[in-house]
Amino acid sequence: MAALYEGYTLCGLTPSQNLSNSGIQGVNAERDSDHVVVTDSTRSVTLFKVSDQKPLSSWTVKQGQTLTCSAVYNSQSKEYVAVSDSKVIRIWKEEDILLDKAFKATVSSDVWKVHSAAGVEPVVLFQKGAVRLLDSLLSAPQQPIEEVLAQEEAIRWSTNLVTELQQFVIFTTEQKGDHFLYLQRLNPNTLQRFRLEREEPGLSPLSFSVSCKDKHIRLIYLYPNGHVYQSLVPVRGLGADEGAQALPLPRSLLLALPVGEGLLEAASAQVLDEAHVAVVGLPHPSAGAGKDFLCIWNTNFQTLQAGKEMAGKIYGQLWCYSNKLFIPHGKTLSVIPYECPKSSLASALGKLRQAKTGESKAPTSVPSWNNILHEDKANPSRTVETRKTRTTRKSTSAPSLTNDQIVELIKTASVAEVQKEVEVLLSRTDIQDLQPSLGQLASALVSRSLDEAAFYTPSSLVQLVHTRCLCHSMCPDLVLLALERKDYFLCQLCLQFFPDIPEAVTCACLKTFISMPDSDADKVSLVPESVSVMETLMARQRDLVGLQNGFSPTTNDVDHSEGLSGGGTGEKKKETTTPPEHVCPVGLHKGVLLNEVLMTAYSDVFLLPHLKDLSPQHVVLFLRYLQFVYLKYSQDAFLQMHGLRSPSLTQIMDWVCLLLDAHFTVLVMSPEAKGLLLNLHTFVKSQVRLVSELGKIEGSLHELNKMKVKKDIGQYSIEVIELF
Repeated sequence: MAALYEGYTLCGLTPSQNLSNSGIQGVNAERDSDHVVVTDSTRSVTLFKVSDQKPLSSWTVKQGQTLTCSAVYNSQSKEYVAVSDSKVIRIWKEEDILLDKAFKATVSSDVWKVHSAAGVEPVVLFQKGAVRLLDSLLSAPQQPIEEVLAQEEAIRWSTNLVTELQQFVIFTTEQKGDHFLYLQRLNPNTLQRFRLEREEPGLSPLSFSVSCKDKHIRLIYLYPNGHVYQSLVPVRGLGADEGAQALPLPRSLLLALPVGEGLLEAASAQVLDEAHVAVVGLPHPSAGAGKDFLCIWNTNFQTLQAGKEMAGKIYGQLWCYSNKLFIPHGKTLSVIPYECPKSSLASALGKLRQAKTGESKAPTSVPSWNNILHEDKANPSRTVETRKTRTTRKSTSAPSLTNDQIVELIKTASVAEVQKEVEVLLSRTDIQDLQPSLGQLASALVSRSLDEAAFYTPSSLVQLVHTRCLCHSMCPDLVLLALERKDYFLCQLCLQFFPDIPEAVTCACLKTFISMPDSDADKVSLVPESVSVMETLMARQRDLVGLQNGFSPTTNDVDHSEGLSGGGTGEKKKETTTPPEHVCPVGLHKGVLLNEVLMTAYSDVFLLPHLKDLSPQHVVLFLRYLQFVYLKYSQDAFLQMHGLRSPSLTQIMDWVCLLLDAHFTVLVMSPEAKGLLLNLHTFVKSQVRLVSELGKIEGSLHELNKMKVKKDIGQYSIEVIELF
């Protein structure tokens, strides 16, 4: 079950006289999980080290000035950013003492907030909905700022989110009782506007929280009647700028929380993970009418997991960083550590047995649900036991084996026992020196597998590779063992995850893959994503119009298809049949494995000698496959544009050159390679032409960059630029 641990005070508060405001504008993460920046509602910014419960630095603006935006930390420049009096952006470093002597810039429109996240540039959200990256804004502080919102529309809440390698600014607005959600995507800049469904008349959301779930932006919002709703917006769907059009935002009821008498006035709901939500300012179901509680609810099973009464008034503010909840109440800002284990029915019912110290960290047994639901203790023998539970019981709750003990066990135990112990070890979270430990395990498994033909643990080896803590140098025989046992799925994973595979091993994989019959390759299980890439490649229809990358087979110097058949009659066929170069010369799964070889790192000097060991038939087959992939990429850059893991055009051309260098004499003397070489020659010519044109464009851009920009250009002008 989720748990709330004993909290501690981070700092004192100075609430407003009417006690409706805690006196804190915001709590934001700083350089790591143990530092936060606290901004009060008037003039001060304080840096705290959370574990020590003490301030490290504090900065204050002058009397008469007010901080109107909570300070954030820019992880890229190691600076702090805040806004005073709505229009003055202030930037300073930790060693700065006086804010008035730090950098200041006055902008042309009122700022709502500055948002920052680790690894990305801070963004500025203006009160009228416009968004600017901080650096571009500071380059021209007085630049005009457009008004995105309507005349009577005002921002109520905002945040930013980094997901799918994209940064989003998310904010909600209110206009005459209607509430809207805006999603501003940066790079490229697109804006979407959604209308929230109306709740009961007169009810407005009290709080919002966002997270990312299955490539969707997940919005959680709480109403005064205790209803917590969830709305999902796909990340990939944020491509078009919808302008002023407000799309309806579907919602689903996540929780219907008890509110006691009357409606909530100050409450907040914060997403903790996919199945847990922290709520402050609602009554505890079994504690009467008091609403000064912090609770964690499981949204999957609608159960209360943990609750803690907070002394003093609740202000409806809640922040969450690094498994810690920051909550102002009464006259203190408290830090409450929490834990949310993976959601399951057993944990939701509070019946999941916790492992004691010294016991195995393996998953606990699954008890009888009949006993749980009906408290049927009359027949304890009906309790369901797993094989792992029985093994643990027979060993009288023996502690889990250490890494050294498992290495010794591998030398003599059965395959099933070894796989079970390795799985238990990998499920533990207290493994010290993870990388050396896993390297020892993998080496022991490979060594015994090479010595004993009857011993092989594919699932354990796959699990070890998936940890990404292994490399070829730690276990040099792993790939060769996978080739020997024809475990091509493991081979594929090693080629994907190992950055240091030697060229000799790469060529060994290539020889095995290229010589494998397609019928055998089709029986192999491979990574589904890579198979889907190859399926897309083979399913793309031939389209000779608007080909990319500077190559078009409609030109006169490409028509050498008669040479592909090994000589032929010399007569050109006029039928509309598909040319051989447009047909994949290998099967689907063999193509997947060859793609992994193409994407493996190598050095030309070391790879060439090993490529000479390939037979001429295999070289021709591989060249035909490279020709096929090149043509597909020339027709459509779909696979490259969508970030799928597939060979790049440069990798394909490099391998063509390597094969030609290693086998040029043999290929020139082979009749069946004549047409293929002529086609490859046109590929190289097209690439040379493309690079030449790109070089001209690059030179032109350099000349443009050198030209001085005239600063007296008006709003409308015509300029003539001559390039020599």
